[in-house]
Amino acid sequence: MDASAKGRPSIRIAGARDSEAIARLFRFVRTECLPFLPTLHTPEEDAEYFSGLVSASAVFVAGLRGEVVAFVAHRDGWLEHLYVHPLHQRRSIGGALLARAMESNGELMLWVFQRNVAAIAFYERAGFRLVRVTDGLANEEREPDALYTWQRPAHHENGRK
Repeated sequence: MDASAKGRPSIRIAGARDSEAIARLFRFVRTECLPFLPTLHTPEEDAEYFSGLVSASAVFVAGLRGEVVAFVAHRDGWLEHLYVHPLHQRRSIGGALLARAMESNGELMLWVFQRNVAAIAFYERAGFRLVRVTDGLANEEREPDALYTWQRPAHHENGRK
């Protein structure tokens, strides 16, 4: 019996078949949790984008009873996306997905919208540190954002530096 059958999401690498579910989840979470963001793309454009992302990045999905409820995408030291369905937030799913990205990278950078205070608190609890804030004029949404970074702690032999 897999974790999903027990009521816990199972985490796996995303495949091409997952890209449409990921695109739908992305759009739904942004609409529900980030209503201040403009809708810039059609559902078809989202599907095309996420199809390319799944083939070009490391993408993991969390599935529950056959449904994708969360996903994370990272590439080249960047956390590109981390989205969790609102009904499944605050259940350690995002943390488990973030841990997968952190395991694969010694350093991660990410952009987060300044108004997304829940995400900022989540990333800060995970050890991310603020690098800079912007007025948003350089991003597609024209929404003030912030750049965060995380580095894997250095391990010291025998407890010495």
